[in-house]
Amino acid sequence: MRLQDRPDFRGGTSVLFDDVFKAAEAVRTISQAGLYPANVRLLDPAEALNNGFGDGRQSVVVLAFENNDHPIDPWLDRALEICRDFGGSYDADAAKSGEGHLAGADGAWRNAFIRMPYYTKTVVGMGVITDTFETAITWDRFPAFYEAVMSATSEACRDVTGQPGMVSCRFTHIYPDGPAPYFSFHAKGRHGALIEQWRAIKEKALDAVVDNGGTITHHHAVGRDHMPWYGRQRPALFAEALTAAKERLDPKSILNPGVLVPAPA
Repeated sequence: MRLQDRPDFRGGTSVLFDDVFKAAEAVRTISQAGLYPANVRLLDPAEALNNGFGDGRQSVVVLAFENNDHPIDPWLDRALEICRDFGGSYDADAAKSGEGHLAGADGAWRNAFIRMPYYTKTVVGMGVITDTFETAITWDRFPAFYEAVMSATSEACRDVTGQPGMVSCRFTHIYPDGPAPYFSFHAKGRHGALIEQWRAIKEKALDAVVDNGGTITHHHAVGRDHMPWYGRQRPALFAEALTAAKERLDPKSILNPGVLVPAPA
């Protein structure tokens, strides 16, 4: 367990971009500049709209720094300068207040994110197909990857339900090597066929992820839903090594049996 003091110095705000790929380039530059923000997430226009901010035309970068040892102003100033270089705009007063991460797009996203799991059961009961899937991709491949996955998932929603759905994306994690895009989709399904419709949409979406070079999962791990695609990406030698380790450490196959490795006969 790692413990640290509560931060005494905070600053951050939401930065608006008219171009999602310019926003991604800003995030890439921040991640490669060694600034180490406490939080930096990109919400594409649909994701921002779904979370109660904007009109569906602008992307948002949620940016925050915090520290319990020294003021964060130089790091925040440099990150905001990078955002301006790529066409971002923001409320300068909110950024310096120390509470900018609780207001505007940041606050809307934060509140929606916390409430989201509680809404799922309700919307499914209304016949709405909704799910998420995450991945990871290198920075140079992100623009083409984003367009391909968004297009394939939107097409799948339309083909399966006969009407347009909504697909959105945000970054949950960023690294100097690339982002971890997290996609969400919503479509109006048909009671009695929701599971089949969900599966058909998800299959086409995950095919697009793998076919365009993304990992089949990121922080949510694999599980039964993603195993067919994980099997396409996992080298045979790694599968053998994982199976051997599990047999040694979990000889009775108590932990997640039959998922990542076959269950004993």
